[in-house]
Amino acid sequence: MAIDATIRQQLFDLLSCHTLDSRALSQQLGIAEKEVLAHLPHVAKTAKAMQKRLVIDASQCQQCGFRFQDRERFTKPGRCPRCKSTHLTAPLFSLK
Repeated sequence: MAIDATIRQQLFDLLSCHTLDSRALSQQLGIAEKEVLAHLPHVAKTAKAMQKRLVIDASQCQQCGFRFQDRERFTKPGRCPRCKSTHLTAPLFSLK
């Protein structure tokens, strides 16, 4: 990863090689998690222009196993619609 690369270029490079959640991305880049989430839609748009796509591995309820498969948002859901638990895994992101 180039030192003078922009945040979005760094995100693109990280997601090309790894599958990470927004917290891990924020730690790798040294920026706030909210800032990572703000950049992800732009990374998805750039990926599409480059014949790639941003893959979102859905969040899952740790209590009942419900998967948020059709969710298109980049943020972690607040609670499970089935059991109302708030113990959820964060979505994972990668570029394919």
